[in-house]
Amino acid sequence: MSDNPPEAATTPARSLAAASLIAVIFINMMGFGIIVPLLPFYAKSFHAPAWQIALIFSAYSVGSFFGEPFWGRLSDRYGRKPLLMSTIFGNCLCYLALAHAPNVWTAFCIRLIGGMTSGNGAVVQGYIADVTPLHRRTRIFSYMAAAWNVGLIVGPTIGGVFAHPSAGPVGFRIPLYIAACLSAASATCIGLFIRESRVRDKSASHRPNRWAAIGEAARDPAISRLILLTFLVGFAFTGIESCFGLWGQAKFGWGPREVGVCFAFVGVTAAITQMTATARLSERFGEGTMLAIGMAMTMLSSSLQPLSPGAPVTIALMCFTAVGQSVAFPNVGALISQAADPRKQGQILGLNNAAGALARVCGPFCAGLAFSHLTIDAPFLQGALVTAPAIWLALEAARRVKKLGRVPAAPGEAAEPVILH
Repeated sequence: MSDNPPEAATTPARSLAAASLIAVIFINMMGFGIIVPLLPFYAKSFHAPAWQIALIFSAYSVGSFFGEPFWGRLSDRYGRKPLLMSTIFGNCLCYLALAHAPNVWTAFCIRLIGGMTSGNGAVVQGYIADVTPLHRRTRIFSYMAAAWNVGLIVGPTIGGVFAHPSAGPVGFRIPLYIAACLSAASATCIGLFIRESRVRDKSASHRPNRWAAIGEAARDPAISRLILLTFLVGFAFTGIESCFGLWGQAKFGWGPREVGVCFAFVGVTAAITQMTATARLSERFGEGTMLAIGMAMTMLSSSLQPLSPGAPVTIALMCFTAVGQSVAFPNVGALISQAADPRKQGQILGLNNAAGALARVCGPFCAGLAFSHLTIDAPFLQGALVTAPAIWLALEAARRVKKLGRVPAAPGEAAEPVILH
């Protein structure tokens, strides 16, 4: 750190900076939401079997597993803004490439590169942590998650209107072009309206090391528990999500319409919870308490889902799960940002997001095996068992963060500017 920190005036206006970035993220996620529901039909247009469709889905998460720590680490060194612009623009190019992919293997490679180039969640979280005082971080992280969910609700509607599967791969070009335009608009808005949140200090040199960061995170009693929690809960929830359609079909004879309606309810519930309740509950009862409560809600709903007699109870339990996840997960980013060295927040948040990406690869695979070889209810039972230890991890991590003595700043207190090395 420099002996003469820059004036506070060099930092962005905190509320406006965070709100502007969240608006940009919504635009970007709307583009992402256009594509995800269309991927099975897009892959089928190449006459791809089920296992190749699964590969195209998992390719993005595999790419994110490598991209998240990388971009987060670079943003700690070179600043958030250039990394945000470059990763979102890279995603734009991948959408354009996907629109003209000649076969399924090319599409797989493009999705893999797309996951690597757009694995910038840690950069976004790092920016918010830079410009937001400790006492407001859970609130802003919850707004960011809400923008994410609303984008994923609006996007599929747009994609469904403009997609024409009967035309083959060409029938998906217009949705992909729209997604590319939204990504390009996001990158442009960042360039025009988002100010850099970190101030470079050229008096020192420091080259962050990936393996040293992993070792440092593993040794930290708070951060290691939070990263493990992210993996366990992501493993459980994505496993349930990936098999839910097959489960609904086997248990109730559901088709895509019924599954889509259920997920629409889940998305709306999550967004409303994150916009209205998450921050208030965390500010009143504490991040660790709400994280543990959210894990308990997820475990309970997963345990009860196999007993569901029909659609109303199933939708209610899935919405209950969404509430649990929504009151819980914004607290993970907030707690990590409190526990991590401010100079390495992007790097540590990237490792946490990489754990989530790994869970999105492992969870569906294990849930699929359990669904096929044990019982159709196995993904829910697996989810409940895996989530149970996360309750203890949440309470223990919060206790460790509290011992660090990083008490949230009083309302109105400015976040300190961060100096890059």
